[in-house]
Amino acid sequence: MNGMKAGYVEGIVSIIVNTALFTFKLWVGIITGSIALTADAWHTFSDSISSIVVVIAVKLAAKKADKEHPFGYGRWEQIAALFIAFFLGIIAFEFMRTSVLEFRNRETVRFGVIAIVVTVVSIVVKESLARYAFYLGRKTGSASVKADGWHHRSDALSSIVVLVGILLAKRFWWIDSVLGVIVALLLLRAVYRIIKEVITELLGEEPSRDLIGRITDAIKTVYGGDLHVHHFHIHNYTVHKELTFHIRLDGTMSIGEGHAIASDIERMIEERLGIIATIHVEPLKY
Repeated sequence: MNGMKAGYVEGIVSIIVNTALFTFKLWVGIITGSIALTADAWHTFSDSISSIVVVIAVKLAAKKADKEHPFGYGRWEQIAALFIAFFLGIIAFEFMRTSVLEFRNRETVRFGVIAIVVTVVSIVVKESLARYAFYLGRKTGSASVKADGWHHRSDALSSIVVLVGILLAKRFWWIDSVLGVIVALLLLRAVYRIIKEVITELLGEEPSRDLIGRITDAIKTVYGGDLHVHHFHIHNYTVHKELTFHIRLDGTMSIGEGHAIASDIERMIEERLGIIATIHVEPLKY
């Protein structure tokens, strides 16, 4: 499954499931008067919004490269991931503000069995969606799908916290306010992880040792000797990756011979690894 199809599938499944879950959780939050449950419901609804963003971003990222954007539109997925992080940050701030106000007013909440049921269902469903999104994200390398997975995971964690609070509510009048703050902090943690990963991709990543090793081994199997491969740089455009590196060849070779070797290696890397490579040739004693 490629990144585009993975984004569509994960996004559509997320939208359908989260909208149904949001409706159920919001209803319970309203009838119990719980800020924590209501906040948790809106957290779930925000997953639907972020999934819509993922679907739109995947559609935009799939556009072919053109004159104005020679490297394609793949980084729309990173932009979408940043939007999700920004949206989560706003929600976290609002939950924290509301929780502080509730604590100041010494408001209490009475939970019932229905609150426990909806919270347990939420934990199971959201963790399942998170694992599904992470699986697709690892398989396709999609930043926005992985960001959506963290959104699902943060919702599952916040529901666990809410469940613990519900079970302790009879003993502590302030539990709902504290739960609201904890949910907000969990959201902010998710925001940090999403932004950190996206910024790393946008600024540029160091190729992994595994990738360098695979390329070096592949070259040796074709040319036998050591071509002194070095100076690797990788550029991640989500829908495709571009790699540049240097090789050293015998200085007595003609320009045509050096070009032919570099072109063969570039072709081999694209066929075996799906990465577009550009090779700079240097004389051996350079």
